[in-house]
Amino acid sequence: MAVAFTFPGQGSQALGMGKDLADAFPEAAAVFAEVDDALGEKLSDIMWNGPEETLTLTANAQPALMAVSIAALRVLEAKGLDLKSKISYVAGHSLGEYSALCAAGTFSLADTARLLRIRGNAMQAAVPVGKGAMAAIIGLEHSDVQTICDGVGEIGSCQIANDNGGGQLVISGEKAAVEKAAALATEKGAKRAILLPVSAPFHSTLMGPAADAMREALATVAKHDPAVPLIANVRAAPVTDAGEIAALLVEQVTGQVRWRETVEWFAAHDVTALYEIGSGKVLTGLARRIDKTVTGIAVNSPADIDAAIEILLG
Repeated sequence: MAVAFTFPGQGSQALGMGKDLADAFPEAAAVFAEVDDALGEKLSDIMWNGPEETLTLTANAQPALMAVSIAALRVLEAKGLDLKSKISYVAGHSLGEYSALCAAGTFSLADTARLLRIRGNAMQAAVPVGKGAMAAIIGLEHSDVQTICDGVGEIGSCQIANDNGGGQLVISGEKAAVEKAAALATEKGAKRAILLPVSAPFHSTLMGPAADAMREALATVAKHDPAVPLIANVRAAPVTDAGEIAALLVEQVTGQVRWRETVEWFAAHDVTALYEIGSGKVLTGLARRIDKTVTGIAVNSPADIDAAIEILLG
């Protein structure tokens, strides 16, 4: 019976996130202060006071979500949790992979904040506004959506960006191709095919310039093998070598977040509980839909932390 920590991705941000932790625990407040210092601005002020549209900007949302995750983790550690002895694996959804790696000691907190600021800016700048799009396809199998993406190739690039499980897939690429693929998905019997209000076509080949930027940034940062294995997004399998992890993080920018397969991997390897560390409970909901044998537990409030500590150290 093993336990894994998972870390949320973009879309889980909310105004005020992490404020209760910072108010209640000096360890959490120290995380937000260190992230502010690393970025040379008061990101915590934007997180807690808005405006919301500023927090939602990719370059802010990514380090902000990571900060909340690590703040929660530091409180768990202050209450006696030792990650290496109690937790078997870490994983994170897209940007959450960086939170997972910070938690496991691959990157320092300051470096993780700076990497995510670079990643957010690079992803935003990679494609002119209006050229790319993303759409959620609900109720079709992975193979059906893959066939649809292949079928619109003449119009433009379109690929599966996220396989979130529970019949939820996200496609990404050139706007005309994504719109055509969404229409075809509806014809093929999808329950819903909705264009998403995103600022760029994440996890598509159009993100090539952002992948180059991350290759450069990751080459210059100090890296350590993680304290526990990372289940990598693009591989849905464990990785323990810091150099290999950096290469997979570059690949992740243009590659598919294989979250369904990640949770299935956990279930197949005796992981019975996935603690979602950070803002929201998106991954907790997905876990339940993907495999009923895995319990998802969201940890983002002082009460959640107390409950988690009781189980993990009990």
